[in-house]
Amino acid sequence: MRIACVIGTRPEAVKMAPVIWALRPYRWARLSVISTAQHRDLLGPLLSFLDIRPDCELDIMVPEQSLADLTSRLLGEVARLLARDKPDLVLAQGDTSTVLATAIACFYAGIAFAHVEAGLRTGNLRQPFPEEFNRIVAGRLAALNFAPTLRARDNLLREGVDPHSIVVTGNTIIDALRWAAPRAPNLPLALRPDQRLLLVTLHRRESLGAPLRNVFAALRCLAEANPDVTVLYPVHPNPEVAGPAYDCLGGRERIHLCGPLGYPDFVAAMQRAHLILTDSGGIQEEGPALGKPVLVARDTTERPEGIEAGVARLVGTDAARIRAEIQTLLDDENAYRRMARAVSPYGDGHAGQRIATAIADFLRPPTRDNGRGVGAGSGKPPSFGL
Repeated sequence: MRIACVIGTRPEAVKMAPVIWALRPYRWARLSVISTAQHRDLLGPLLSFLDIRPDCELDIMVPEQSLADLTSRLLGEVARLLARDKPDLVLAQGDTSTVLATAIACFYAGIAFAHVEAGLRTGNLRQPFPEEFNRIVAGRLAALNFAPTLRARDNLLREGVDPHSIVVTGNTIIDALRWAAPRAPNLPLALRPDQRLLLVTLHRRESLGAPLRNVFAALRCLAEANPDVTVLYPVHPNPEVAGPAYDCLGGRERIHLCGPLGYPDFVAAMQRAHLILTDSGGIQEEGPALGKPVLVARDTTERPEGIEAGVARLVGTDAARIRAEIQTLLDDENAYRRMARAVSPYGDGHAGQRIATAIADFLRPPTRDNGRGVGAGSGKPPSFGL
């Protein structure tokens, strides 16, 4: 059986790696990895670290292309590869343009599509944009929906998705994080032992402009008011992010701006962090698993499980509120301890194997001579509890 795994961005590579690792031992599975290279400069070293070598790399990105141009190029290139290789199943993860184009290309070609991290929803098509739309389309077109949580499963069911297509697996990012944490290098920043590190990531399209500048103003005030706090902000390369970031925060004492960190270095930064301010999706999952309070600089989240567990909090982009929320965690030890509990509502570290097992059952190989047993599957994916 031919299985193609399509990845485009750094988070996709991290979250697909446990699936690829879990599928490798199945001798009946002819596995290939397609990189669309939405994050070309970041993907190469990461894939090497994850022990993944793409079988095909596309040259998709061009300067200043629109979402429509990117999506149309992705759709055409992925469709061309599917027509050439004729896989039995194609997997993609998350909510990027790569995922949207892959799902549509599979639908047009009549090829089974499997969506890893299916069912995440905010209920607002504009937040996050365009990710909410991308994952809705992917979920409706998928033959297999690998939901990371029970809430994600319920979101799919409310949309009329076939319940037999849904498998609750946990989130593969917890698998990857557990694998990477012992391999992480030293923090790429010299800090005194008494310095508390505030790790920041900000890049969402809906935050561009005034919302981002509000957050930057809050960070500047916090650094000035707390001599024992150091801010580390790996700045997204988007000029609409990087320009205001360096304008507002560049040259400030104890505010360190740098380019995007490699995954091992970023894991090291999360491990050293006192708390995290982010608008990223994956960090909302990783931070709590490492026992780090996560403040989410957004008005909505598709990952409410962390909010409900008390290990993450929505703080929006209002400067005064961000300052108050962070200052409380810096000053109030009890408030900090309540959030820093190493609770992971997103999985137990075995999602990749659950996904591989469900794929094996769905494809119904006639034999498995790799020590995993012999027999045909049922054609319907099993359900797993977390």
